[in-house]
Amino acid sequence: MRLGLIGYGNIAGTLLRLIAETPEIRLEALTVLGLPEKTDALVQDLEATHGGLGCSFAAVSSAEGLLAAKPDLVIECAGHQAVVSHVPTILRAGVDVVLVSIGAFAHRELEAELRAAAEDGGARIVLPAGAVGGIDLLAALRPAGLTSVIYQGCKPPAAWAGTPAEAAVDLDGLTEATVFFSGSARDAAAQYPKNANVAATIALAGLGFDDTKVELIADPAASGNTHEFTAVSGVARTSIRIENLPSPGNIKTSVTTVYSVLRELRNRVAPVAI
Repeated sequence: MRLGLIGYGNIAGTLLRLIAETPEIRLEALTVLGLPEKTDALVQDLEATHGGLGCSFAAVSSAEGLLAAKPDLVIECAGHQAVVSHVPTILRAGVDVVLVSIGAFAHRELEAELRAAAEDGGARIVLPAGAVGGIDLLAALRPAGLTSVIYQGCKPPAAWAGTPAEAAVDLDGLTEATVFFSGSARDAAAQYPKNANVAATIALAGLGFDDTKVELIADPAASGNTHEFTAVSGVARTSIRIENLPSPGNIKTSVTTVYSVLRELRNRVAPVAI
């Protein structure tokens, strides 16, 4: 596989280490889209840190440069602005994109542009389940008439640092679990783009951004990141609760997010995809 990555942060680095431990995924070439001033250093780091992948490495600073490397698949793991800047161009060129920053779909204009770009290029936007489970069941129940979907996301106070939660509650002074946001999935994903991708995933699988209810919680007793949702339909009621360990180096991200992306890669090459 010729693989493209948009971004080279915690998620990308962890993913590459997992790929090296997955024998059925064999990379021929890896091209990373990063900041222009860091491309030389990026290649050096890739060769030093991930040389065991046994593939060629390249770093570029534009979507056009990434496309010139002829990737079979591109994985975006760099945030909403990277989605805006690069993903439509890649989709229009006919290359599938695994989108980690699913919260970008909360912006109506961007969602419309991404869908149109994928249609124009005959490409697919793949939305991994990320840090939450049960997305297959939630999507399956949608035609049965979903009447309610409620999602709760709970993380340690430090995971909410640098977000609007700081203005809503005293994160450092909390002594018990506290709900600091209650509203729609659209508002949650827009206000907490680095923390609320799960809310966006659940919304896209179920009732949509405006009809999916979200509560975000800071809990000083939490040891990791907990995602829970309840869905009610005409044929079933389901509750899913996932307690995740945070990703090493980034308390805002659940490590299961990276394994979810790895699953997408494995399904690309496996004779049987689950």
